[in-house]
Amino acid sequence: MTVALIGAGAMGGAIGARLLTTGAALRVFDLDPVKVAALVDPGAVAAPSAAEAARGARAVILSLNAAHIVRAAVFGPGGVAEGAARGTLLIDMSSIDPEATKVLAAEAAEKGLRWVDSPLSGGIPKAATGELTLMQGGAPEDVAEAQEVLRGVASNQTRMGGPGAGQTTKLINQVLCGLGFLAVAEATALAEAAGVDAQMIPKALAGGRADSAILQEYMPRMAARDYRRTGRIDNMVKDLNGAADLARATGTAMPLTALCAEVHRMLTAAGLGGEDQAALMEFFKGPRKDLTQ
Repeated sequence: MTVALIGAGAMGGAIGARLLTTGAALRVFDLDPVKVAALVDPGAVAAPSAAEAARGARAVILSLNAAHIVRAAVFGPGGVAEGAARGTLLIDMSSIDPEATKVLAAEAAEKGLRWVDSPLSGGIPKAATGELTLMQGGAPEDVAEAQEVLRGVASNQTRMGGPGAGQTTKLINQVLCGLGFLAVAEATALAEAAGVDAQMIPKALAGGRADSAILQEYMPRMAARDYRRTGRIDNMVKDLNGAADLARATGTAMPLTALCAEVHRMLTAAGLGGEDQAALMEFFKGPRKDLTQ
């Protein structure tokens, strides 16, 4: 199975590495040659353009940061549409606006290309073990084919509806994750201030109603100030902005999400946008006053 990968950043690189371990023949294109080289070493073939990467591929996976970048990679000069044969399946694993996705899918259809939006949850750690969660939008037969292509990288794939439905579900996912990260950071700060070992809390709460994957993974990391990067704070800002746009369009009140987005914006403005969600602990850092004096 020959697969083209457009975008070999942190997440795209992890997806590409997993595809290689599951036996896919991978052709990769990225504007950064260093990122391409990281996948060429374990067996991928570097392509000089997105068009050449897509030529003859069964499927083209996109892993990019914004809708305008996706558009340029697919429809711009040297883009996927120039090299992909009619009927080629495009799988967009980026996290972008649902409405933009609908437009992109329609334009792809005009050129004889099939489109599935397949944003993910689980990040780099789950990509490495083939346990990503994918929420997908597109025609039923196209999503079924995308699920076959991606079965080596995901353990949970769900078709949510037509084009854009996967991206809408991803925004809902990010609302839950953003609030969850901030709640765990706040609880960690409270535990530390009260003299309770935050490292022990995930075990103490395991199986209870407060338990979650974010609690189990992130409270120990936050307590240890382990900020190794498996995601980015500024990417969460992008996603929460997308959720706010959807909330306005649907007339949905989202006060907690708005506050969560502001905290992420503050940290981004402070130069921490490129840091992992564990760095939310920096929001709670500051001199502590001895109230007994």
